Amino acid sequence: MSIQFEEPLAGSYGVVDSFPKDFGYGVEEADMEESSSPSDSKPRILLMGLRRSGKSSIQKVVFHKMSPNETLFLESTNKIYKDDISSSSFVNFQIWDFPGQVDFFDPTFDYEMIFRGTGALIFVIDAQDDYVEALGRLHLTVSRAYRVNPEINFEVFIHKVDGLSDDHKIETQRDIHQRANDDLADAGLEKLHLSFYLTSIYDHSIFEAFSKVVQKLIPQLPTLENLLNIFISVCIPSASSAVFYHFIYFFPGWGSE
Repeated sequence: MSIQFEEPLAGSYGVVDSFPKDFGYGVEEADMEESSSPSDSKPRILLMGLRRSGKSSIQKVVFHKMSPNETLFLESTNKIYKDDISSSSFVNFQIWDFPGQVDFFDPTFDYEMIFRGTGALIFVIDAQDDYVEALGRLHLTVSRAYRVNPEINFEVFIHKVDGLSDDHKIETQRDIHQRANDDLADAGLEKLHLSFYLTSIYDHSIFEAFSKVVQKLIPQLPTLENLLNIFISVCIPSASSAVFYHFIYFFPGWGSE
């Protein structure tokens, strides 16, 4: 399988409802093995899932401040979209958006090379669709990735929950959680841990979920949290340290006029 990359779209960053980033990366490459960019040493986050599950919409809304309604006109991804995110010396990583038709059984697909350099794997499941097939692909993806790199953080975004009632959201999350973990137990992969998030691009849930994923990739996190807690106790006694850290550190510009 010849894997292609697609350039990120130009835009402005550092504003409300977007991850700030240093946009200066993204080239068309014939094959991943030929890549020698220094950016390749950054932690890698993979966005995976079936076609039309919402992967590209998530990336465009979170990192390119595209409005949720605009994502309705996005075409299905047919290339690996590789995006370099750099908002500070601490928040440095890559996003790889995979097309839903990636075939892990294709002998020309070097999944070992991809998973070996991955810090987090986000699998997106469309909560408004029949997710039986998605659960099968989730199991195949994480089991292969785990055998290559057991240090990967496995995250499951139960997406498009804006169209569900509160009770249906809870029921869907419980069902997906149970089925996914039962599949892992049947395969003898009880040590493989999946984290689940209910997400939507129409509210802050997708930003909160992505922030939690990114935090796991920051080795300096405990020190930063301690410093911010000290800062909050002195400057903002009534503020919640968790909320302040979540929104101010990862989303500078939120709350500004």
